[in-house]
Amino acid sequence: MRFSEEEKTMWLEDWRNSGKSTWAYAKENGLNLQTLKKWVKAGTETKHRFVEVQSQIIKTQANATQPVPEILIEKGDVKIHIPLFIGCSELRAVMEGLGASI
Repeated sequence: MRFSEEEKTMWLEDWRNSGKSTWAYAKENGLNLQTLKKWVKAGTETKHRFVEVQSQIIKTQANATQPVPEILIEKGDVKIHIPLFIGCSELRAVMEGLGASI
């Protein structure tokens, strides 16, 4: 059986949101395990990119008890902390690096 790109994307998104192994998800949904693994591998090869963001020095008071305000993006085990004072172009680069279409 052949799947369209939209169907592959739907299956992969549903699998990622399920939190299940590829084996369990394929079995539960009647998909071929090797096909699902191939889709996952193809998706990870094209979506993982590195983004260079210029470093900035954060000046805080020595006794400051307040943390630096930030945006926290969580995806599985990965946590990305983005300070709120980041510039628009740097934030756009980070979001595009994560695969967001902006």
